[in-house]
Amino acid sequence: MSFDNFLNQLKTKANELKTEVLKFKNKDFLNAAMAGSALVAMADGSVSAEEKQKMIKFIEGHDALSVFTTSDVIKAFQDFVAQLEFDKDIGEAKAYQALGKMKSNAEAARLLIRMIIAIAAADGNFDISEKAVATRIARELGLNPSEFELH
Repeated sequence: MSFDNFLNQLKTKANELKTEVLKFKNKDFLNAAMAGSALVAMADGSVSAEEKQKMIKFIEGHDALSVFTTSDVIKAFQDFVAQLEFDKDIGEAKAYQALGKMKSNAEAARLLIRMIIAIAAADGNFDISEKAVATRIARELGLNPSEFELH
């Protein structure tokens, strides 16, 4: 093996490791984002195609989350939706537990709320039940709902 090949392999391994570290670091954010998205999407009883599309576009366009494949994102979202459909109370508890991991990071918490509001409004209707869920999520994250015009 030539020295150049060795260096190339080393660079490849370093990049793979970086991607894995980013995935690990951002896994809690992905879960929180999908938990919040599922809660707000299910607030009106069903998940619209527009809500799903908006969520996927947001994740794909966000640097910290672009390390995840679309299938990872969809699976995490569907897992939270399935838990909510199976047992609303247990599903909500698990979703808020995932969201709670972002409470100590104000920047991530604000980003989550903005994303959740964008997803809720994706179908053209940010209704009262969705606003109530977004307000509860903001409070769970230690944020003031009025900062996001949620009153």
